[in-house]
Amino acid sequence: MSTTKIRILIAKPGLDGHDRGAKYIARALRDAGFEVIYTGLRQTPEAIAAAAVQEDVQWVGLSCLSGAHNSLFPKVVDLLKEKGAADIKVFGGGVIPADDIPGLKAAGIKEIFTPGTSSQAVVDYINKN
Repeated sequence: MSTTKIRILIAKPGLDGHDRGAKYIARALRDAGFEVIYTGLRQTPEAIAAAAVQEDVQWVGLSCLSGAHNSLFPKVVDLLKEKGAADIKVFGGGVIPADDIPGLKAAGIKEIFTPGTSSQAVVDYINKN
């Protein structure tokens, strides 16, 4: 049985300055036994992708409340592919309209968690995938 922890990078892309949800999910994931790296506010997609590769994570969690998710989330996926890290899975969360979710998933975002999703649902999703 492997004792290697799943490593997850939590990031806030763009100019969104609200990080309460990102910190909440980072703590919930840590408490569930994952190794969590939180990059802080106002990260560029380039910085997020570089940190994900450098930190050798299996997952990247993106949080966005600013409405820029349709451009920022897919950009992170594209940059990971360019860096040869297409195996890193990306999930997102925040105030994301239901109509935007199919397009985000088509762009490579594995799952979107909207307000009201329990932290246990996120933990369970990562453990199953």
